[in-house]
Amino acid sequence: MSDATIPTESAGATAPTGAESGPTSAESAPTSAESGPTSAESGPTGAESGPTSAESAPTSAESWAAEPRPPRSALSDEATALDAADRLRAKRDAFTLDDVIYLDGNSLGALPRAVPHRLAEVVAREWGELRIRSWEESGWWTAPERIGDRVGRLVGAAPGQVVVGDSTSVNVFKAVVAAVRIAQARGTHRDQILVDETTFPTDGYIAESAARMTGCTLRPVAAGDMPTAVGARTAAALVNHVDYRTGRLHDLPGTTAAVHAAGGLVVWDLCHSAGALPVGLDDHGVDLAVGCTYKYLNGGPGAPAYLYVARAHQPRFDSPLPGWNSHADPFGMASAYTPADGSARGRVGTPDILSMLALEAALEVWDDVTIEDVRAKSLALTDFFLRCVEDYVPTGRVQSLTPAAHAERGSQVALRCADAGEVMAELTRRGVVGDFRRPDVLRFGFTPLYTGFAEVERAARVLADVLAKEG
Repeated sequence: MSDATIPTESAGATAPTGAESGPTSAESAPTSAESGPTSAESGPTGAESGPTSAESAPTSAESWAAEPRPPRSALSDEATALDAADRLRAKRDAFTLDDVIYLDGNSLGALPRAVPHRLAEVVAREWGELRIRSWEESGWWTAPERIGDRVGRLVGAAPGQVVVGDSTSVNVFKAVVAAVRIAQARGTHRDQILVDETTFPTDGYIAESAARMTGCTLRPVAAGDMPTAVGARTAAALVNHVDYRTGRLHDLPGTTAAVHAAGGLVVWDLCHSAGALPVGLDDHGVDLAVGCTYKYLNGGPGAPAYLYVARAHQPRFDSPLPGWNSHADPFGMASAYTPADGSARGRVGTPDILSMLALEAALEVWDDVTIEDVRAKSLALTDFFLRCVEDYVPTGRVQSLTPAAHAERGSQVALRCADAGEVMAELTRRGVVGDFRRPDVLRFGFTPLYTGFAEVERAARVLADVLAKEG
C-alpha cells in the first residue's frame, strides 16, 4: 500500500540520506513475527510538556462510551492479525492505560506501572527514613550520570556522554553557547548560528539569546537546506531531528557531515526522535544533542531533560551556566570554578531527585527492547493509520503533512484539516486523544511500546465519522 493518494505537502524539505537504520519503504517493513515486531512497521518540542487545548475536553468513559462505533471492516480484521503478530504487544501491560485511544505520546507518554511504587519507596524510605544519607546510600548524587547512560543507550551514545537534568530549554542554551565557544576557540572568525527555521519556538528564542551572548548573528534556514547553507562563518547549527509539527525526519548524518566539513559544530534536538527511532549519535559523529524524556521515554510531566556532549568535546565544553554541581570538587566550596571531567560538566545545580528517579523507573521498560524493533513497529503503525485514513475519511477533508517516505518520517502523523480544533475536541470527547496545533493541524503520535493496530484502525474510523458529520 502507498499513502501517496492522500494529498501531502512536502514543506520544501530535502530528502535525507541515511537518516535511519530502519526500513525505508513500505515494502521493507516486517511481514512476519520472525522478520520484525509486527506483520506490517520548548512549552512542548522540542520541549512541549503542557496540555493541549484538545486535552481539556472530557475524556472519561461516561463522555464517549455511548457513542456508536462504526462497523468493522476488512481493515479491522487486518488490525487484529497485526496485533497478534506484534512482538512488542506484551509491553502494553507495563503501562497504566484504559479504553481511551491515546495517540498523544509525542506530547506526554503514558505512565509506566513501575513508577508509582518506585516513587512511594523513594518518598517513604529514601527521603522519609534515610533523609540526607540518601545522597550517598541511595545513589542520589550519581543519578544524573547513571540515568544519562540509560538514555544514552537509546540514542546511540556510549556511557559517560549523557547527563540527565534541567529542562530541554536550559540544555539547548548550554549546548549552543558551548558549541559556539568551541568553534570560535579554533582560531577562525565564526559569527553565525544557523537554526532550523521551523523549529519549536523555544529553540529559536534561546538560539537568538545565545547569538547575542556570543557576538553572533542568527540565521534561520530550512532544515533540509542546512547542508548547503553552512559556510566559513558558521559556528554552530541547531537542528531538530524530527519536526514537531509535521513529523518530518531530517537527515542527521548528512547534515552533521556538512556542518563539520564547513568547520562548525552541530546541536541536535532529539525531543521527537529519542525512543521512537535509531539516532546513532556516536556513529554519526554528532557534537552535542539535547532532548526531553516525557514523550516517547515516558518519564512523566516535567521529567528532566538530557544533554549529550561527545567525549572528544568534553575537555573543551565551556558551559555558560557553571554551577556547584559541575565543579570538580563540589563540596570544596571554592570561590573559583574548576569544571568537572566527563559528562558531569553539563550539570548545574541540585538534581530534581523525585522526577529523576521516576524517570529511572520509567526507563526500565526499555531493558529488553531494541530501538530497531520500535522503529519497525512505528513505521508499520503510521503506514496502517494512513491507509485507514485513506479508506475511511471523506475525500478532500484532510491533507497529510507527514512524508510518505519512511526515511523522512518520524513517529507521528500530521493531518491538515479545516476546523481542526473542533474536530480534535470531538475526537477527544469520543475517546480518541491526539492534539491540535494551530491553525489547522491534527497531530497523532504513535508510541510503539503501548499502541496497537486495532486502536489505530478504530481511531481512523472515529475520525472519519466525525468529519462526515461535520462536513
